[in-house]
Amino acid sequence: MTRALFGLLLLLGAGSAMATEEPRYRVIETSGAFELRAYEPMTVAETWLTGSMREVSSAGFRLLANYIFGNNTSRAGGAEKIRMTAPVTREPIAETIEMTAPVGMARTGEQWRVHFVMPSRYTIDTLPTPNNPVVRLREVPATRYAVLRFSGWVTDEKRAAKTSELLAWLDGRGMTPKGTAELARYN
Repeated sequence: MTRALFGLLLLLGAGSAMATEEPRYRVIETSGAFELRAYEPMTVAETWLTGSMREVSSAGFRLLANYIFGNNTSRAGGAEKIRMTAPVTREPIAETIEMTAPVGMARTGEQWRVHFVMPSRYTIDTLPTPNNPVVRLREVPATRYAVLRFSGWVTDEKRAAKTSELLAWLDGRGMTPKGTAELARYN
């Protein structure tokens, strides 16, 4: 029987960056590099991209950085710079395309959601409007995540291996994940 549903969060280089705001959370359980966390609601700026993890990491970061560095229109008019927060996350999104997986045909690529968590002083109503239509703002409700902290270079293979480790850890506790694993980079 399922005890709880958790999102999956793979934390790369998870250490506090001095003076960089991070999302607020409470630790529910710790077991080595694994944790169960309860995150407070947050607002994110995000974009959806298609390509490899490496391609979307760079492109998504640039698009979102462009937004927070001033390619936006504030509520008062003009541009507003927004402080950087940590982490930057990437999440592969299952994509259903005619004549592709799950029917077993060749894949044309992966779609990913890349997002920056906005500083806590902002709400969806006080953030400046992105000038680039591919950047969207979204409120994320309070969420519980199962977390695996690790460091090093992340390849698709390493991401898959760490996701498997996290899933096995959850399974050993009788818990079921909700959604796909997110990769959160801190540096």
